[in-house]
Amino acid sequence: MLITFPAMRSPMVSSTTEGEAGAPSPAPSSDAPSTDFGILPIPERLQYDPDKPFHFGLVLNLSFGFASTFTVANLYYCQPLLIEFSQSFDVTYDQISLIPTLIQAGYATGLLLISPLGDLVRRRQLILLLVLVSTMLTIGLGITPNLRVFEALCFLIGVSSVTPQILMPLAADLATPERRASALSVVLSGLMLGILIARVLAGIIGNFNTWRIVYYMAIGVQCLVLVGAYFVLPDYPAKNRDLTYLNILYTMAKYAVTEPLVIQTALINIASSACFTSFWVTLTFLLGGPPYYYSTLAIGLFGLVGMFGVLLGPFAGRLIDNLVPWYATLVATFVLLVFQSVQTAAGGINVSAVIIACFGLDVARQMQQVSLSTAVLSISSAARARLNAILILSLFIGQVMGTSVGTQVFVQHGWRACSLLMLALYAFQLGMLVLRGPHCPRNYWFGWAGGFEARKSVVEAWKRDDTSKAATPIDQLQPPEKMEEGSVRHTKSGNAANGA
Repeated sequence: MLITFPAMRSPMVSSTTEGEAGAPSPAPSSDAPSTDFGILPIPERLQYDPDKPFHFGLVLNLSFGFASTFTVANLYYCQPLLIEFSQSFDVTYDQISLIPTLIQAGYATGLLLISPLGDLVRRRQLILLLVLVSTMLTIGLGITPNLRVFEALCFLIGVSSVTPQILMPLAADLATPERRASALSVVLSGLMLGILIARVLAGIIGNFNTWRIVYYMAIGVQCLVLVGAYFVLPDYPAKNRDLTYLNILYTMAKYAVTEPLVIQTALINIASSACFTSFWVTLTFLLGGPPYYYSTLAIGLFGLVGMFGVLLGPFAGRLIDNLVPWYATLVATFVLLVFQSVQTAAGGINVSAVIIACFGLDVARQMQQVSLSTAVLSISSAARARLNAILILSLFIGQVMGTSVGTQVFVQHGWRACSLLMLALYAFQLGMLVLRGPHCPRNYWFGWAGGFEARKSVVEAWKRDDTSKAATPIDQLQPPEKMEEGSVRHTKSGNAANGA
């Protein structure tokens, strides 16, 4: 039974799926580049060879996660240091509060304009260049005495700190399909760990020493990332050589408005990101007020609970590898709903409910994001950077909404009203998810088709059988054993019998 509602397709957007050429991908020749930027030699074992594909093992995967941790951290070092900035630059809190906004605005700019380049240029060169630029800009942050220069550098740091969003599509390209979710979960865990580590390290260092030490440390770890990337990151050929930069941006916009799965995922992402951000932003207000009255240090320790949840992300990735992504998203969204219910029921009454919610929401949110990313990045192997950029932009929109709306509701109506609003948004995500079933055809806005099988291996086996049958000439197909009464089997032996 098929109940579906098709979407209008745009000829400008590729309609190919995993295993097909989403757009004309390169067919690299044996004379693959041996240098970066024309002058820097690429280690021979990292040079691209179409006859010897790279093995995306655990070490390389962890290297991607490490790079994500200490590049995304650039966006969050400033948050615990605003008071120190105000004292150092001798300005008011209102003036210094612009710094986090500038960094996030720069990050949004980088997501929109730089991360899609992953579908157009060699990723190794792009990543090396981004890390080098962000390192040099961080040097400026650490030494400048001028607030205006510091603010300008903060914006540029945000623009250049999109390395994780280049690494995620590259991990999806390098990993085998059966391990893709695990690979993405490690990179995503590194990214989320970077957010937490940056705040903790900056807060501790800023409390005992000058804030400039934080940026000196950031310079050191980024140099380590740069050197590590040079010796570990494999070269991979550029995709979509027939497209221009403007074509890349245009087709990304097309995906955002014509691809049902992308739109569905973006809406779920916006709501989920808003809930997650609202929880962590308002947690400070909840724990700092009645009945807890915790200190800033005690409140900060709750981030360690979230960090433990992040570290379990790769294990969730292994589970997702065995499931159709839709089912993994369903499980994760339902778990989010359950833990948000715990927070709604007792978050302002008993601290154990807060601890349980902190842990559960982190684990389930990461599982949800990995499963959604796995599904969307499988749409087209040639457009993964653009698809990933759309997903991350939707997360960014959700963060802005969660911060503003969550804070307003909490301040005006209290913790339970804010938690109830987030609970409603999780219910909205479930509703959005079930509009399209686990095997709904890609070009249908909503509907259910193809049964309810949850095991990815079984579904892939079905697809292989269908492909082999489609490739078999019709005269070689065996007729069914059971026949309708009165029908005639047209075979040579049957014809001979009739003739007799």
